[in-house]
Amino acid sequence: MHLHIIGICGTFMGSLALLARELGHQVSGSDANVYPPMSTQLAEAGIQLMEGYQAAHLQPSPDLVVVGNALSRGNAEVEALLNSGLPYTSGAQWLAEHVLPGRRVIAVAGTHGKTTTASLLAWLLESAGMSPGFLIGGVPRNFNVSARLGALDAPFVVEADEYDTAFFDKRSKFVHYRPNIAVLNNLEYDHADIFPDLAAIERQFHHLVRTVPSQGRLLVADRQPALERVLAEGVWTPVEYLGDDPESAWQLRSERPDASRFQVIHRDPESKLEEDGVVEWALTGEHNARNALAALAAAWQCGVDLARGCAALARFETPRRRQEVRGEINGIQVIDDFAHHPTAIAATLQGLRAATPKGRLLAVIEPRSNTMRLGTMHERLAESVAQADAVFWFQPPSVTWSMEALVADQAHSTLFDDIDALVSAVVIQASPQDRIVVMSNGSFEGVHERLLNALAAQEQA
Repeated sequence: MHLHIIGICGTFMGSLALLARELGHQVSGSDANVYPPMSTQLAEAGIQLMEGYQAAHLQPSPDLVVVGNALSRGNAEVEALLNSGLPYTSGAQWLAEHVLPGRRVIAVAGTHGKTTTASLLAWLLESAGMSPGFLIGGVPRNFNVSARLGALDAPFVVEADEYDTAFFDKRSKFVHYRPNIAVLNNLEYDHADIFPDLAAIERQFHHLVRTVPSQGRLLVADRQPALERVLAEGVWTPVEYLGDDPESAWQLRSERPDASRFQVIHRDPESKLEEDGVVEWALTGEHNARNALAALAAAWQCGVDLARGCAALARFETPRRRQEVRGEINGIQVIDDFAHHPTAIAATLQGLRAATPKGRLLAVIEPRSNTMRLGTMHERLAESVAQADAVFWFQPPSVTWSMEALVADQAHSTLFDDIDALVSAVVIQASPQDRIVVMSNGSFEGVHERLLNALAAQEQA
């Protein structure tokens, strides 16, 4: 079968393309934004990529067209598709119909940490010899691909996104997955281009809760008011809480300020089993420790004992673009991170601050997400960077609100609309033992490589 995917380079759709190729389908796709790492892994898989959106991309006619949720009416290729009468579906629906049936599905949901938690869980299952399948909105470096089928009798881990499914299906993507186990890591307002308020997102989360069978599990972060409101709407599945509440089934105790070593305590509500383990790993930040706690709990449900899971985390490599060290020049690290929401920015900086005792922490931030472009929650951005020693904000053309006020009252913040000027300013300030953390959910005009090249040039001068 020939599948053509419109919007193929999105993290979800690109991963879907890899699964379709692994199933033996001929796969082609089009997109307006083609850049690594997704474009690289698609090309390596032998998938034909077409630049832009055109009616000609539908010739010769594919057997089925899969439409990404970033596409809308008025798009030239979408209009050609509708006029052609070709069969089409959404990515989430295709996954639900062609990959997930017969599998034990574990859905990882939440406003933050989905990619890291799903990557952690897949690695825990892999370390236990299960050969899981997965679809993750990033590239886990323990696997170097964002999706694979895995063994058909093994669990399938899916990053469960609350974004809408397609222009013709406005439900959240995760309602299609019908998981046996659902991880609800956190919940706050985001995706301002789709949802009018937090209550609308909570409603979609409850739709997900409704699909989990009574013999399944809900693994829910404690002390999350929005998630408590979701469960208050009705729950028909056993719930286990995760966090630092003494009553929670899975508890976290940080042993270092940067959470690079922490204790996990598990009390099984059914068998009354009590056990604990210690994790010592390369990641930092309490938010990542919480992600690990959720992954350990989900893996335990699949038969991975706590001791084995804790040991495996020491060998975990962060997904690309999640606190990924892109290079080091003259003792100055350049770190790439996907954080783009005020909460995620603050959590990332807090973890890195605790792990940077000698040098300074220089934050380079592009508020590029749809929520940030619309100016939603922009008043929270200033407080989100409190842990940085210096902040370099970049205002891309897509951000229509003025960011001047953001830096007006912050002596450690500077605003740029020229990428070369930004790179120059960062390099001038950087000193050995400093860390430069770049935060954006886009390519950010290749600023990571520009910074490394400029640092190398300065060292040789």
